[in-house]
Amino acid sequence: MKKTVVAIIGPTAVGKTKLSIRMAKRFDGEIISGDSMQIYKGMDIGTAKIKEEETEGIPHHMIDIKEPDEEFSVADFQVTVRSYIDEISRKGHLPIIVGGSGLYIQAALYNYQFSNEKRDETLTKRLEELIQVKGIMPLYDYLKKIDPEEAKKIHPNNHRRVIRAIEIYETTGKTKSEYQKDQKLESPYNVNLIGLEMDREELYERINKRVDQMVEDGLIQEVESFYRKGYEQFQSMRGIGYKEFIPYLKGEESLEDSIRTLKRNSRRFAKRQFTWFKNKMEVNWYPITTENHDEKFSMILDDLAGFLKNK
Repeated sequence: MKKTVVAIIGPTAVGKTKLSIRMAKRFDGEIISGDSMQIYKGMDIGTAKIKEEETEGIPHHMIDIKEPDEEFSVADFQVTVRSYIDEISRKGHLPIIVGGSGLYIQAALYNYQFSNEKRDETLTKRLEELIQVKGIMPLYDYLKKIDPEEAKKIHPNNHRRVIRAIEIYETTGKTKSEYQKDQKLESPYNVNLIGLEMDREELYERINKRVDQMVEDGLIQEVESFYRKGYEQFQSMRGIGYKEFIPYLKGEESLEDSIRTLKRNSRRFAKRQFTWFKNKMEVNWYPITTENHDEKFSMILDDLAGFLKNK
């Protein structure tokens, strides 16, 4: 029999964490973070990592499992999340995945296949040397030419992802975007995807307030501590909430400008998240407002009870 998994998705700051705690309490669940940044130890404020007192005793997984100088791919994420699903299910508990980008959630819950081509170390080295000599932009421009769709998803500073996307094309003749479009949305699990959506103006206001609160809680100091340790080029520092403050720490931009950039990037990310889930997955969407979220959460839990009864 297929294991049952619930995933709570939706844009940042919409209320997924609060719902997940209520859900876990009612259905004897354990929570798996679907956020690819919360895996990093010490990166707490910028990732909106749940505090110990907020967990209310509910077990949380996929948090603080890697050092900030370690890499962690989507394939790694898929394998690790599935091991937690197996572990939680064996105990008779309900696995609840919370948050995350569309690609990571899709990889964990569905039969998402990665390119079977092994990395071409010679090609990787040649591309890395090219970056050292000419900078990233010639390679990034090449990626925009061969796979414009994938290029839009990658920041030029993310050298590793730029190189990997080019490698896939050079070694297979097929772009990364083409691989993703060929995916068949079949799951080894009984999946209930619960999506929270909110009026855009209200959501953006909540995002802006969350950023202000993060800054007040010490986000700048958190980013600076990792920057001073020399982590700038690592995957962990390329996440939203961290990369925006590098220009400030280098004296290239004012703090106010960096905060504005973070708010803008957070709003744009929320929009991308929503678009991905709308286009790629079958989600049960629930419109939420600040005033009605308690009422809506009760409705969601009642709906989930019906789903679980039939499985």
